[in-house]
Amino acid sequence: MSSPSPSAAATPAERYPFHDSALPLDKRVDDLLSRLSPAERLSMLHQYAPAVPRLGIGAFRTGAEALHGVSWLGVATAFPQAVGLGASWDEELVREVAEATSTELRAFHHHRPAAIAPDRGPNSLQAWAPVLNLLRDPRWGRNEEGYSEDPVHTARLGEAFCRGLAGDHPTYLRAAPVLKHFLAYNNEDDRCTTSSGLRPRVLHEYDLAAFKPAIASGAATGVMAAYNLVNGRPCHVSPLLETELRRWAAPTGRELFVVSDAEAPSNLVDPEHYFDDHAEGHAAALKAGIDSFTDHGEDSETVIGRLRAALERGLIDQANIDLAVRRQFELRFRMGEFDPESDPYAHIGAEVIDSAPHRALARRAAAASTVLLKNTGLLPLTDPAKKIAVIGPHGDALFEDWYSGTLPYAVTVADGLRARLAPAGGELTVHEGTDRILLRAASTGEPLNGTAFDLGDWGLGVLTLRAADSGRFLSVKEDGSLLADQPVVKSWDVHETFRLVEADGSATDGAGGGTGGGGAVLLQSVLTGRYAAADADGTLRVTAEDAAGAERFTRELLRDGRAEAVAAAAAADLAVVVLGNHPLIHGRETEDRRGLALPPAQEELLREVAAVRPDTALIVMSSYPYAVDWADEHLPAVLWTSHGGQETGHALADVLFGDADPAGRLPQTWYRGDDELPHPLDYDIIQAGWTYQYHRAAPRYPFGHGLSYGTFQYGELTVDAATLGQDGSIRAALTVSNTGSRPGTEVVQLYVRPLEARYQAPRRRLADFRKITLAPGQSRRLVFDLPAAAHLAHWDVATGAFTVDPGRYQLLAAASAEDVRATVQVTVEGPAPAPRTVLGRRTAAADFDAHRGIALVDATREAGDAVTPAESEAELLFSTVELTGAREFSAEVAAESAPEGAAVGAELEFAADGQVLATLPVPPTGSRYAWTTVTATLPEALRGVHDLRVTLRGPVRLAAFTVA
Repeated sequence: MSSPSPSAAATPAERYPFHDSALPLDKRVDDLLSRLSPAERLSMLHQYAPAVPRLGIGAFRTGAEALHGVSWLGVATAFPQAVGLGASWDEELVREVAEATSTELRAFHHHRPAAIAPDRGPNSLQAWAPVLNLLRDPRWGRNEEGYSEDPVHTARLGEAFCRGLAGDHPTYLRAAPVLKHFLAYNNEDDRCTTSSGLRPRVLHEYDLAAFKPAIASGAATGVMAAYNLVNGRPCHVSPLLETELRRWAAPTGRELFVVSDAEAPSNLVDPEHYFDDHAEGHAAALKAGIDSFTDHGEDSETVIGRLRAALERGLIDQANIDLAVRRQFELRFRMGEFDPESDPYAHIGAEVIDSAPHRALARRAAAASTVLLKNTGLLPLTDPAKKIAVIGPHGDALFEDWYSGTLPYAVTVADGLRARLAPAGGELTVHEGTDRILLRAASTGEPLNGTAFDLGDWGLGVLTLRAADSGRFLSVKEDGSLLADQPVVKSWDVHETFRLVEADGSATDGAGGGTGGGGAVLLQSVLTGRYAAADADGTLRVTAEDAAGAERFTRELLRDGRAEAVAAAAAADLAVVVLGNHPLIHGRETEDRRGLALPPAQEELLREVAAVRPDTALIVMSSYPYAVDWADEHLPAVLWTSHGGQETGHALADVLFGDADPAGRLPQTWYRGDDELPHPLDYDIIQAGWTYQYHRAAPRYPFGHGLSYGTFQYGELTVDAATLGQDGSIRAALTVSNTGSRPGTEVVQLYVRPLEARYQAPRRRLADFRKITLAPGQSRRLVFDLPAAAHLAHWDVATGAFTVDPGRYQLLAAASAEDVRATVQVTVEGPAPAPRTVLGRRTAAADFDAHRGIALVDATREAGDAVTPAESEAELLFSTVELTGAREFSAEVAAESAPEGAAVGAELEFAADGQVLATLPVPPTGSRYAWTTVTATLPEALRGVHDLRVTLRGPVRLAAFTVA
């Protein structure tokens, strides 16, 4: 049964114009706002907006998690993680997944009680998805949430997901998609205080490019600001919310509703210390464009009190409040809240949740997301009567990540293969490869919790202990007590991870390194750092602050998991080893990974299995890439899947036996284990060398890589014209044929690169892609239309705009970023770019062509960027600058202080073609935002075009310079 919305149920006998669905939307919002008192409008700014019974307006709250299925509200269809959906390279599939997700979200909205704050309104229809943050660094703890390291790929899949969430009705939304997290958010360690340095080229060519299409097309209805800072300024007060996002949205005629991330408005004061008090911080966020404050949980009064204080102090005015509330109500009208009789989605019933069509879609999505990384003929399997050993901690288990829904059921790899083998008389053996131990307390002689435990070894000494008798995980309770009562590891603070520490203080793998036992060990909680200790009555609690007061345990190895797994492999015809990560351990929200290696215990298990059973296929089931160098060099088959949801096992069985082609392709580069990656906080992908666009070392598996069971031949890549103007377009075409004996799926990728770039250009850049399925012998002709302004342009720092340089460009048709199959060259005609002009104009310091040792910082709290040395000295290069007639150099500088006793603590040096022309001392200005101008006369008038270098020494901040 469907129920009307709370707003409609509470509508008074008198109907107001805002109830009239025939009126234009802006008129309805105008009327509703006019009937709200100033206090009522102010109250709407918190995540939990209250009801206004006198007007028939129900309570409302922002935000439902819907990244790959409805999350946190109960059992719901679980689809592959976003990075897995990214691996599908399939916009239509992604749209279908989002449609199913939003349909179930509608069912939760109408039929399932609110899981959080049931008295504060129904479950929200505002979906906080998709995540469009780019997967620049594969060590990011939230890698699973993004689609890709490439902005074109991310933007297309993100827009498809938005359209699936929103539906196709011209007036009403099935759900309201909110893009996360704006902007340049790709690290978890200290995420609320770290700053992502974005030079203008990286900002416009990379990070903004992922967000723009979904907003400019009207597919997205909102954005969530990110926790981090960009160029020293918190994202929640970024001017980019207005100058970019809302500027893109303006032509759609729809307002963009911007929400804060949880507790981020409070972070502006503590821990960021960007503002002196919360009233000031909240005011700045509101004025910057934040429309709804997700802060202090259900406690609306604290947040509204701060905004009320800001209003009373004149930091904001009623117009600021009204604009934010207007955006909220526009969205609420579009979600059908005030028109239950007209809402085309109001009829959706609870039966859609985990329905048969959604189960089938989950299976298809998991198969389409599976990437075959290597295959020397082992796959597809052809004989279901074989004996297969499924080995590894992921072989008979599925794991939920933080944004997963509650799985309705779990089809593991073992389940899927068992169902495939059983009808044909095949045999399946399953072994996790984990040790079983008994931990006996020295003080009582009793086993811990009265049972043996199976050890999950997740690397870096972190273990989970699963009770052998119940299958539940040992967990530390609030009072320190230990109970094996958790069916899964899934909580914000993970209480189920431990270390076994030798009594002498060294770490252990939990089973004495395979020796069958060993000396006394201590049980330490990873969460609290405390050790298990015995109370006076002998009860064990995790309360000891150090090893001295800890209980000693003796280990008894009851089962050598690795040895048993190796024996199972030796007795089988084929081994399928399933390894990977637990999404809540190590790399996860709030915690980045330390490296790319598999946990040593998993790597050792794999090698020993392969030694006795050469026919071994490795399945990496993970939220992110691993360095699988040994596996690639020694195994006949390697596959990757993300944590694929409830139908993972069926999907992988489909792929392994060839019922489904491995249709996935990598959405990010898989680096080699010995490849030294850039620093995690170096967001300058150009100079640092991030992603397939700029990374020089050969990857283990490149972006876009993936094998099919079909074999494809690429024909000649042709263009409709060899030359075009700077505002022209290219039509490229080629024919792709399946020359194999099996049907297959191919992702044809089209890249571009300039051959005569005057700037540091990408090695290649994705322009377009098509996913096609061909029968044996079938061919298909593909046509790509490439406007030069969209695909050949770069951000020109000299003009502050995208520009297409004249010259030669290469188009590359490829099966991956490194597997180029056909190329063609085109020439863009037009006037050559003039040298950069600096005379008589202000040149922003951030508009450099290259740099050394800089940090990008905020020029003021409200707007503008500046440059400062990251350590003691930095250098900026400005290339091909016209300096004829230059006689004077002026710089806008700030320096908080000088060393004690010194009048000057910093200086600028101005040079042309290596010749130092001026050195300018910088006096302390008292504040990083107190700007002054220093000027030097050049020794003689310059002539011609030069490369300028500006060197910064000491604690100086440079906002801009002028040459006169």
